Amino acid sequence: MGYYISEKKIQNNIKESGGLTLVEVVVFVAVFSIISLAVISSLFWMNNSNSKTKAARESGENARRALEIITYEIRGAKSVYSPTTTLNQLSLETLRYLPDGENNTFIDFFLCGSAICLKKESQSPVSLTSDGVQVADLQFSQILNGDTASIKISLTVNHSNTSTTLTSTASLRSY
Repeated sequence: MGYYISEKKIQNNIKESGGLTLVEVVVFVAVFSIISLAVISSLFWMNNSNSKTKAARESGENARRALEIITYEIRGAKSVYSPTTTLNQLSLETLRYLPDGENNTFIDFFLCGSAICLKKESQSPVSLTSDGVQVADLQFSQILNGDTASIKISLTVNHSNTSTTLTSTASLRSY
């Protein structure tokens, strides 16, 4: 027993179940475009946010590291060497204990280009900050607290439109 389906029924079935209308296609494309735009813009936003976070972290780490080294040397210094100490340069007189006795040496901190440099007597300057950051400001001010001298350090480090400013105070070693 065979089934006979008329040609008219076949055409009706094709019309009922066949294809999408133009309105349905346009709505699908519009919804897909909006969802794609939202996903792509959130990916760009996350990438930009990640870049800013990395820049802030690098500038902060460089500023803290330089500040730690400077305060360490201040705490171990004998005195501030006044003739070469200015608002942007700090010269410290330190004692080095050698086998043949004590020896006074000098350490300088200053801006060299866009980096903070440390120069020990008779040595070449060494950069305390990485090449990826620029030191915008470095200031030293001496604070007298009775017989003990303290140094206030203020520095600003920039990296990719991110700025970090740190301030610290360290006292010289008392002898």
